[in-house]
Amino acid sequence: MNTTIASDRTSEQCHADLLVHGGTVLTPNGQERIDVACRAGRIVALGDLRRRWTAEETLNASGLHVLPGVIDSQVHFREPGLTHKEDLDSGTRGAVLGGVTAVFEMPNTKPLTLSAADIKSKVDGALGRAWCDFAFYIGGSSVNAEQLGSLENLPGCAGVKVFMGSSFGDLLADDETVLRRILHHGRRRLAVHAEDEARLRERRAIVNASGDICQHPVWRDEASALIATERIVRLAGEANRRLHVLHVSTAEEMALLARHKRRVTVEVTPHHLTLCAPDCYERLGSLAQMNPPVRDQRHRDALWQAIGDGVVDVIGSDHAPHTREEKASPYPQSPSGMTGVQTLLPLMLHHVHGRRLSLERLVDLTSAGPARIFGLEGKGRIALGFDADLTLVDLAARRTIRNDWIASRSGWTPYDGETVIGWPIHTVVRGHTVVQDETLVGQPRGEPVGFLEA
Repeated sequence: MNTTIASDRTSEQCHADLLVHGGTVLTPNGQERIDVACRAGRIVALGDLRRRWTAEETLNASGLHVLPGVIDSQVHFREPGLTHKEDLDSGTRGAVLGGVTAVFEMPNTKPLTLSAADIKSKVDGALGRAWCDFAFYIGGSSVNAEQLGSLENLPGCAGVKVFMGSSFGDLLADDETVLRRILHHGRRRLAVHAEDEARLRERRAIVNASGDICQHPVWRDEASALIATERIVRLAGEANRRLHVLHVSTAEEMALLARHKRRVTVEVTPHHLTLCAPDCYERLGSLAQMNPPVRDQRHRDALWQAIGDGVVDVIGSDHAPHTREEKASPYPQSPSGMTGVQTLLPLMLHHVHGRRLSLERLVDLTSAGPARIFGLEGKGRIALGFDADLTLVDLAARRTIRNDWIASRSGWTPYDGETVIGWPIHTVVRGHTVVQDETLVGQPRGEPVGFLEA
């Protein structure tokens, strides 16, 4: 469909599907008191529009800030094969309730996502069920390394994800020969979970003997992360391949990655920025258990410093739910992972309120940054011609996060009972309001994300 793009001064067509009126809009120019007109899924006008534009729907944004739609570039929605924990419907419902308009989903499902048929099955399963836009990673493995150059360009594919540790079967890629094969096939930025599998196996006896959840970051220590990160940065440099290191958790890794920013991008998570050992393990037990683990104050401070220094490119939730019954297993048999897609934005808005970062920096980390480093088509900013993905937030709203708010099939959050300031109120996906006044509305209309390099 052809869409006429208009400014606030000239327009041949002054009718919109949706008019967002009265808010403070975060554009590439900064914060502006303007209206946003959306038609056929895109932004078609910006400015003082109320008197000259009509619309099928008007969304009152008075007192709210209008952000580019939040992109969560690391979620595990467990479909297929593990849908008792999560599925594409419940996971994306949680996403839009939390202000997220697009997600990248991970390949450690059952079956693993390793082939063209696997990607197609996931895309087909999301159509008509996903409340936000979506893309799916293909797993980088010894069984598909030579095919990755074509697999990474399939419709709906977010790129290649490599697990150097904390995985199983064909998805575990901890051998340098296999890693070199993966790195030499394909051109898009490669995402990696960097923990050294050999060191983790050697040190497993520490927690097998103690059964103490507080030793989770002792078992999976700083060296486990740094060894793997050093290795993949070195190998990626040899292959001249761009790299994206997921959920960086240590001060030592940040110091290393700061020296390699021309080719390597960096993700941090809200839980590594918010929780702190040993307190979180003492309060929450295995509900705070993640890989890589939540660490102590020194590391958390280093992550915040890296945000301030510009080393960090994106914030992803690493949403990885398990049921409460599974999490109640004796440690270390309890699985690692927690919900996060729905709480990503509320937690980070609370940090904005606490002046840990600016609202503009948050937009860069959750919208413009993901769009920039992954090469998304038409996403990540509020500008003419871009997808009408909008996250409307109340920076002064005080809310208490509760388990019964969480849409995930697992039904819990480690932040149950925590009060935050700053909250998503409305969510718009390609011009369709899917959350209004904090309530799910309409129908699931998610579509595959487009990539410039795909």
